[in-house]
Amino acid sequence: MLEVDQIGLLDDDEIELDLAALALSELDHDGIELGPYLALLDEVADRLSTVGEGAQTVSQQAEVLAQVLHAEFGFVGDAASYDAPLNADFIRVLDRKLGLPVSLSILYVSAARRLGWKAYALNMPGHVLVRIGDDPFIVIDPFNGGIPVDEDQLSALVRQFMGPGAKLAPEYLRPVPNRTTLVRLLINQATRAEQGADQLRALTMYTRMTQVAPHHPDGWWELARMQLQLQNIDAARHSLSAMLEVTRDPERRKLVVAALEAIAGG
Repeated sequence: MLEVDQIGLLDDDEIELDLAALALSELDHDGIELGPYLALLDEVADRLSTVGEGAQTVSQQAEVLAQVLHAEFGFVGDAASYDAPLNADFIRVLDRKLGLPVSLSILYVSAARRLGWKAYALNMPGHVLVRIGDDPFIVIDPFNGGIPVDEDQLSALVRQFMGPGAKLAPEYLRPVPNRTTLVRLLINQATRAEQGADQLRALTMYTRMTQVAPHHPDGWWELARMQLQLQNIDAARHSLSAMLEVTRDPERRKLVVAALEAIAGG
């Protein structure tokens, strides 16, 4: 089974999203046997292979994913308890068949890829969706049973989260790197921990973010922020120094240098 420390060493296209999410979740379930979860992922893939035989168009592939993952296996978004931390815990998502948009998107994308289909998470504002195909492609919503989402609905979603004058920008429909998808999963967990005043849990999530995406500067910044809140000054200094190593952005570098000087002066 994949180790979390290995994820940060992999090229992005080598990351298998569901196995990476499972490895991250395993850290919160000491001694759990992963065999049943790996078997469930294989069962989903086998069923998709059977139902999806001959599915050539992206619309057909989207229909198969919705039929198998939602109609047959029962995966759907947890609208009733959306902010519950277990909705971003991949093991509990597989147990309950309920999750957040990002955790369910990881499941859909990974399942599609096991059949050789082109599938990607999309970083839409406030709501992770899945794109099936390159050109042409179709967008589906795993949180709502894998239903297709048309351009008007996408535009409405952007306005909902970005304001009434916001437009459907092209970058919202571009594939999100695998590593960035895992970072978004961890951000969900960290944010919920902070909202619940669980600083140690948030610290753990930000630490994992730097393991999974060591070249992601925001992860080091958030980790340093949390370390400072917990008065772990030496650790915060190390995290800020690590951020300096991975970012060339001059504005970010100014912020880091200022933070380091403030620590030294304190």
